Amino acid sequence: MERHALRARPNLIYVFADQLRLDACGYAGDRRAQTPNLDRLAGESMNFANAVSGHPVCAPYRASLFTGKYTTSTGMVINEISMNPNHRGFGHVLTEGGYETGYIGKWHLSANELGHHYETRNSYTPPGEHRLGFDGFWAAYNFHHEYYGMYYHTDSPAKIPMEGYEPDGQTDMAIGQLRRMAGEDRPFALFLSYGTPHDPWTPDNVPAEYLARFADAGFGLPPNYRDANDPHADAWARMTPEERASIPDWLRVYYAMTANLDWNLGRLLAAVDELGLRDDTVFVFTSDHGELFGAHGRKGKNIFYEEAVRVPFLLRQPGRVPQGETDVCLNTCDIMPTLLGLLDLPVPAEVEGSDLSPFALGAGGEEPEAAFLQGTGATADWADGHEWRALRDKRYTYAIYRADRQELLFDHEEDPYQLRNLAEDPRCAAELERFRALLARRMNEIGDTFESCTWYRDHWTEDRRILRTATLAAK
Repeated sequence: MERHALRARPNLIYVFADQLRLDACGYAGDRRAQTPNLDRLAGESMNFANAVSGHPVCAPYRASLFTGKYTTSTGMVINEISMNPNHRGFGHVLTEGGYETGYIGKWHLSANELGHHYETRNSYTPPGEHRLGFDGFWAAYNFHHEYYGMYYHTDSPAKIPMEGYEPDGQTDMAIGQLRRMAGEDRPFALFLSYGTPHDPWTPDNVPAEYLARFADAGFGLPPNYRDANDPHADAWARMTPEERASIPDWLRVYYAMTANLDWNLGRLLAAVDELGLRDDTVFVFTSDHGELFGAHGRKGKNIFYEEAVRVPFLLRQPGRVPQGETDVCLNTCDIMPTLLGLLDLPVPAEVEGSDLSPFALGAGGEEPEAAFLQGTGATADWADGHEWRALRDKRYTYAIYRADRQELLFDHEEDPYQLRNLAEDPRCAAELERFRALLARRMNEIGDTFESCTWYRDHWTEDRRILRTATLAAK
């Protein structure tokens, strides 16, 4: 086993999948899942069992992850707009704290054109402010989800081919970076952003040997499947009859992609052990959001239902972080301050999330009353009518739509598939009032005035770029 000098602060390895929902993981109880490495990691980690994606869409999630702020403060209200770089982010604090940073995979924060993802103008993020402080190794792109024959950029616009299956190549690259950084005295922070198991879920988008593992697995429609489209759904969430008929086949590919992702996670964890990095490395595995597969009459994400917002969040540092489970409500904007707390680095004053590192250490402390969730528009288009706000605590989900002010209240302990809306049940009137008051308070605290999607287009952006001159807090 190789050894290295003891660092003053622990390293950080942050691994996140794209569109992996919690209940598709073996350790969460899914018997169809083939995730032995993830399951083993769960047994070695603090499992944040109530981790949620505060805005379950790719770019809004990443903006909150790297700033510790809610969507209505980052302005990243939909996909395919370019992030305002005037935030003091995760990368800045790490770099200024003496960390060497590395970023591999999907970035999705600096493309300002809907479609044309493979054009260099949309896929390349040059060195500088739009990398939000990640000044070290860079092998990334903004957006694509075809996993064979793809590419990445380093510090030039040149497209560098990724040989073979993309998650395999990304893991090879991450292991190579670990080997390089392991012998140095300087601590490192490596972020690995996998594209899987995000669609397209076609047989040619996953290795055949993994798809074969699920050839005889039974996949059907979810228990809360609805045959009619949700009237609040955007174009990305509505389903055609042909798509509905494809759900079992989609699930087969989704689980095959997840099995491959698990194999790569196992290789990465083995390299951490081989290099002697286990004990002084904070290792995180999570996902940006989930996927509905027809639940509640929707596909995709961008909604407050459990299938979209519940994500795995496993945090390991042997000898310091106890093995077990915490039920504290961990939101996306809490991740940055929580990890900075574990790394003994300062949390920027403008961060809106909470430092929940005491819960990672098994100590407990003051808990958020609920996670505050936001939906600020269509997935990637300036389209009104899909906006919502929600709160999720350990038992209930409360939500309200902007367009018609419909309210929903679900008891996800008694009703895990969220089939019974309790908002009009007189017996739940007190609970409903509690959530209404809490939502008003949370929105007021961060200046969220529940605007339409196009309001942000008209007031904050130009050519799908969030204006650098805008004072983001001034709405």
